[in-house]
Amino acid sequence: MQVELDVQDLFYESSSKTAINAGDEETRVSPETWEDWFQCWLETLEPDIPPAPIYEIGLRLTDDAEVQSLNAQYRDQDKPTDVLSFAALEVDFPDIPEMVGAPLYLGDIVISINTAQRQAVQQGHTLPTELAWLAAHGLLHLLGWDHPDEEQLMQMIQQQVILLKKISIDIDIEY
Repeated sequence: MQVELDVQDLFYESSSKTAINAGDEETRVSPETWEDWFQCWLETLEPDIPPAPIYEIGLRLTDDAEVQSLNAQYRDQDKPTDVLSFAALEVDFPDIPEMVGAPLYLGDIVISINTAQRQAVQQGHTLPTELAWLAAHGLLHLLGWDHPDEEQLMQMIQQQVILLKKISIDIDIEY
């Protein structure tokens, strides 16, 4: 299995967009680290996802203004949020023999660095930990997970904790 991750790090590329000091190299997650994380997560989730030789995912790191615009446009909520997921697989993966060796595009994840920074401070952990948490959450949404009720939210949180442990991030969440 291979993951092709298109990381668009707009936040760090134009640090003048923000007043917070999150542009430090020590808080930035490198594209290689993102790829390693997603590779590990998809390997962990492999028994429950459609088989493919290559999985393609888009990851966009941006600011509150862009996320608010997307949230208003696609979810009718005119406010910033931490992570948005745009799943390409809204139905079961088609079983077409010609597609067996083709890459499988899962969708796009958009994360607001501004909101992630605030949440990291509130939760008492680092920005990279919060970014990993949000990316794992977004990936689960791309794979069909949802949390319309408390029980499913707790299942999703438990899965996120498992995914973060796989990349050596131990997050203290009560569920």
